Amino acid sequence: MTPVLIVLNAGSSSLKFQVYDMFDGMEPRLVWKGFYEGLGGAVHFIVKDTGGTPLDEMTWSSGDGIGHEEALMHLISWLRSHQENRKLAAIGHRVVHGGGAFAAPTLIDEAVIQELEKLVPLAPLHQPHNLEPIKIVQRRLPGMPQVACFDTGFHQTQSDIASLFALPRDMRERGVRRYGFHGLSYDYIASVLKDYDPRLAEGRVIVAHLGNGASLCALNDGTSIATTMGFSALDGLPMGTRCGAIDAGVVFYMLREMKLSPEEAERMLYTKSGLLGVSGISNDMRTLRSKAATNADAKRAIDMFVYRITREIGSLVAALGGLDGLVFTAGIGENDVATRAEVIAGLAWAGLTIDEAANRTGGPRISAGSGPTAWVIPTNEELVIARQTRSVLDAVQAKLAS
Repeated sequence: MTPVLIVLNAGSSSLKFQVYDMFDGMEPRLVWKGFYEGLGGAVHFIVKDTGGTPLDEMTWSSGDGIGHEEALMHLISWLRSHQENRKLAAIGHRVVHGGGAFAAPTLIDEAVIQELEKLVPLAPLHQPHNLEPIKIVQRRLPGMPQVACFDTGFHQTQSDIASLFALPRDMRERGVRRYGFHGLSYDYIASVLKDYDPRLAEGRVIVAHLGNGASLCALNDGTSIATTMGFSALDGLPMGTRCGAIDAGVVFYMLREMKLSPEEAERMLYTKSGLLGVSGISNDMRTLRSKAATNADAKRAIDMFVYRITREIGSLVAALGGLDGLVFTAGIGENDVATRAEVIAGLAWAGLTIDEAANRTGGPRISAGSGPTAWVIPTNEELVIARQTRSVLDAVQAKLAS
């Protein structure tokens, strides 16, 4: 039977999944993909083939009590009824925070779970949801190999200086440092750059992961040198609902003068700020673009987003000592023609020139001239998780065989 693995990405009310065949000596091959949304309320399930054609779809009412556990067991049942000579061999999980201890994908056991739970204060809005399906599988499918793949792991190559905050030493010893996130996305881009431009893959590249969550990463020869996110996924660029980098004094003002509780302040910074907060309309760039011509707040939110991207790119060019290429990826980066054009226009000082026709069609190369090149490359975090899960399983099997 063909071994398969499931890749899971759990959110507070969602569970995204992809299923991969694993053939010896070959890249994991996608078979099915889908999601559950609205968990804890009215739930929608859909699964599609690799071409995006729906294969099955279900809904449950809010009274049916469908949470992460029920959804995951429904997925396992669905796979068993459609396995077609396949056998589930492992489950790979996206885990936002690996802290300083987990730089590589890791086979999960009880000790690993306990260590990852200690990192919840570092990513309180993400880590608990990432760990939930891990605990469910451990309880309901004992003995099923599980692998944790970390969004922070890719940035462990950064220098001590790049990860340092100007805080007392005992704060760093408590784990307060720059970690960086979106590492699974940057790992994928680094792995495929050679397919687009072999010389660029060895050069100085800034990757712009622009979506509802947004960050930048400076790559030198495919290695992370610096990134805009830091201790938490709140830092760096403004995002859909997150503020990005902010003067810490603003937080003190929220607590002292506005009399917000820490929980209320955290909720404002994570869920009511960013594009949504500035525009007062939406966190969706498509909505803001449609209203920008007649709504000053929508335009202001877009202009701020682009300004901060170009300003942060400037800091990363300094960290790299120059620039050979810029890559746009993720939802906005891959699909918003106007944002790409505005960012490149703001980087004329760096020698970037846009190819407007190529930008309209999505490239992949969207720059003109002899200066640094600009590209649109779709990311694939799930494939990275599948690759990493496969590598851990292969290492375990090799160890057992030795």
